[in-house]
Formats: sequence, structure tokens, C-alpha cells
Amino acid sequence: MANLNRGLIVSCQAVKGEPLYGLGIMGYMARAAVAGGAIGIRANYVNDIADIKKEVDVPIIGIIKEVYSDSDVYITPTLKEVKALLDIGCEVIALDCTKRTRPNGEKLQDLVKYIRDKAPSVEIMADCSDFEDAEIAHKLGFDYIGSTMRGYTPYTKGIEIPDYDFLMRLVKSFPDTKIIAEGGIWERDQLAKVCECGVYAVVIGSSITRPKDITQRFVGALNLC
Repeated sequence: MANLNRGLIVSCQAVKGEPLYGLGIMGYMARAAVAGGAIGIRANYVNDIADIKKEVDVPIIGIIKEVYSDSDVYITPTLKEVKALLDIGCEVIALDCTKRTRPNGEKLQDLVKYIRDKAPSVEIMADCSDFEDAEIAHKLGFDYIGSTMRGYTPYTKGIEIPDYDFLMRLVKSFPDTKIIAEGGIWERDQLAKVCECGVYAVVIGSSITRPKDITQRFVGALNLC
């Protein structure tokens, strides 16, 4: 049985440099999301995950965003971050599954093996940007393939998201793997189209839990006389 049910997963994150970072409110943000019907939470940083666990009893997709000087991979990039997420007790761990080189020369397959060996009940989500990334994830036996990195790698930069054709291709190509749509969903009609692609679940973050970004979109639409 999957750790994640079908439905909406809300990403509750504030990274360094953002207004809500370090204020200890992600747990309350998660509480509000679950009260609204979210079946899971995607969260960043051990402290925020701990706060969220105090407030809600739903599965957490855990990540740690960490920047290293020798790599462009920053979503759970090394074994150090994997160990921290296992220690805090995430039901799902998401890993960058792009073709880019990881910090310290670490290998994606080694991180997957470590999780499988140390915590067989923990599921793994692949944050992919293109079909080749997804093929790698499928070969490595990821439980979930996500479109998280679509548009955020040099080889997908400029692609409009959500990319419905990409999502449909993932669903058709990997029927034995659960596909999670993530990225660029701001409107209800976009969500409806994403669901029509046949995905297992959907992650929405910025349009729900980033008030600065939401405000900027409204300000950008102002046309006052």
C-alpha cells in the first residue's frame, strides 16, 4: 500500500532569504492545508518538518534544499541530507533525479540503495525534468515520479509549465509507477487539466503557501486608473 493516497499534496516551504523563513510557522501552514483537504505535505528542512509533524498527521514528502559549490543539484543532493530525513521520520523522501552531477561525486543509485536498505518502508519520489530523467527513476525503482524539475534545468529551461503533454507521456509510459504532477499550477482550470492527464496526485506550493509570490501576481495584474 502506498504511503501517499491520491489527492492534493501541499508544499509548505520557506527557503533562506524568503520572508517566512525561520519563523516557525510552517507547522501552522500545514495545519491549515490539511484542514482544507490536503492528503499530504511536502516540506523542506528538518526543523520545519519537525514543526509540521507536531501539527498534522498526514504523510510528509521530505526534502532538504542544500547548495553545494561543485553541483547545481540542491534538492536532497547527498547522503547527509538523506540521513537527516530518515532520522526525522519522513514517509517519503524526494531526490533530485536530473542528469546533473551531484555534489562530491555522489551517485543517485547509491542514495536510493541506502534508503531501501536502511528504511524499507520509506518511499522515494523522483524530482524529474524530462523523460530521460523519468526513465532513470523508473529503472532505479522509484515509487513516485514527479514533474518537479520541469523547466528548472538547463535542458528544460523555457518550457511552459504545467506541461500537460509531458505528464500524459509519463502516465502512459510508466503505468506501474505513480506519477505526481508538480510545478506551475496556479489556477483551478490548470489543476483540472492536470488531473485529466491521469496523474496519481498533485503537489501545489507557491499558489497556496507563498504569500509574497501570490501578492506579486496580484500587484502585477493591477490596472488602476
